[in-house]
Amino acid sequence: MSVQSVPALMLQGTGSDVGKSLLVAGLCRAFARRGLRVRPFKPQNMSNNAAVTDDGGEIGRAQALQARAAGVPTTVHMNPVLLKPQSDIGSQVVVQGKVLTTAKARDYYRLKRDLLPKVIESFEIMAADADLVLVEGAGSPAEVNLRGADIANMGFAEATKIPVILVGDIDRGGVIASIVGTYELLSDADRRWLKGYVINKFRGDVSLFGSATDIIADKSGLKSYGIATYWPGAYKLPAEDGVALEKSGKYRRDAKDGGDEGGAGTGARLRIAVPHLPRIANFDDLDPLAAEPDVDLLLIKPGQVIPGDCDLVILPGSKSTMADLRFLKDQGWDIDILAHHRRGGHVIGICGGYQMLGRMVHDPDGVEGAPGSEAGLGLLDVETVMAGDKTLRKTHAVTVGNAYGLAADIDLAGYEIHMGQTDGPDRARSWLRLGDGSTGDLTNNPSGGVLDGAIGADGRVMGCYLHGLFGSDVFRHAFLARIGGNGVSNALNFEAGIDSSLDELADHLESCLDLDGMLVLAKSRGA
Repeated sequence: MSVQSVPALMLQGTGSDVGKSLLVAGLCRAFARRGLRVRPFKPQNMSNNAAVTDDGGEIGRAQALQARAAGVPTTVHMNPVLLKPQSDIGSQVVVQGKVLTTAKARDYYRLKRDLLPKVIESFEIMAADADLVLVEGAGSPAEVNLRGADIANMGFAEATKIPVILVGDIDRGGVIASIVGTYELLSDADRRWLKGYVINKFRGDVSLFGSATDIIADKSGLKSYGIATYWPGAYKLPAEDGVALEKSGKYRRDAKDGGDEGGAGTGARLRIAVPHLPRIANFDDLDPLAAEPDVDLLLIKPGQVIPGDCDLVILPGSKSTMADLRFLKDQGWDIDILAHHRRGGHVIGICGGYQMLGRMVHDPDGVEGAPGSEAGLGLLDVETVMAGDKTLRKTHAVTVGNAYGLAADIDLAGYEIHMGQTDGPDRARSWLRLGDGSTGDLTNNPSGGVLDGAIGADGRVMGCYLHGLFGSDVFRHAFLARIGGNGVSNALNFEAGIDSSLDELADHLESCLDLDGMLVLAKSRGA
């Protein structure tokens, strides 16, 4: 079978955040369970929540989750164009896993016409080893003013002759208008690829929507492929981008909230505060902590103070360390964090947050914007210089010595994705040894790996570049016990929970949607 005729189906949305990523993940798992070789694909993504791939590049976190759902290794070809918003200089443009340039919106509009060949190349690489490719669009095809240079929606569908199903979010209201309106705005040429629709996030009695499907059919002729009722387990899976953090269901927003299905509520033994930085990146580092029943994870919104009674403050990753550091100070969060530390509280910084904890951050070459330096919080005696190529690698790691009161040689698996290098006296208290991705058991190789991280002289402040460290159940529980959570349950198996949730999602979609009809549609490609 030629790659031009490999079955493929594209899900586009009536808008952003209508649930396309989660639907594709669930469909990947459902069709993979049927014995098909499934590959996820997204031509263009915009997100600072990235994943390091098995072939050494980076893609959107959603495509990494979809690959996991399909049971296949990640590759840069699953998301050939990734836009990572930064300050001052627009977005970093990542093409097939590597940084190509930085561009403002108008410049990128001109650039992306030249990126379609790379997108097609990546798609054909994925299709060559697949029985089914599930493609996720970006934003909405109804943005017809941008159609001329489109590579993410109908422009891609036309280039690859892939049938399209439109996803509408009924939770927002106006779903009939959004589907029919999208259809009406499309050109006749683009309507050729639009074959049907799915209603997502439906709550209540599905039978009440029956007359609505008749209206949509009358106005557009589109076929319904089902109504996906609201699935309450969505918060258990990694989110695509920062939009999820604006929703109360992902993490608790502040100390006044009564808790929700994503948090532990006011009875939690440990309270962890996380400042919501504008350019927060790789925030799924927080998911294992939020999943702990005895942890109350508070996402602190701009304009709020960091609660004085929290046990731990986490400074998360950032796509623009210096800009987010200035924002943190503008909010007065630096004062809150320093006061928290003086009261005996613990602080940890991951990646960009680690850089912020030091004395200074220098950007002499203007990697993040205008060249310059910014004073950090001074809680670690280290300094960071933004320079050199981006570090991108998956890695195995172990804890070092008895750092931070943790046992030695606790196994971890994670990834690095950062610019710059950090050094200083507190690096003498490095607390992780990282392998190079191919290194075996570091516990039996005391001299192997590279030291990472730093711990402050008082033992209550630590930082590192390793993302994903809290995904290790043994490390997470030992760490929580170290900061005062001696009663925290050790029962949670986080990684197993992700796979269990993907199975639940697949079961849910099997019961709601016409998957047999979708497969027939995918096989009609090229017919």
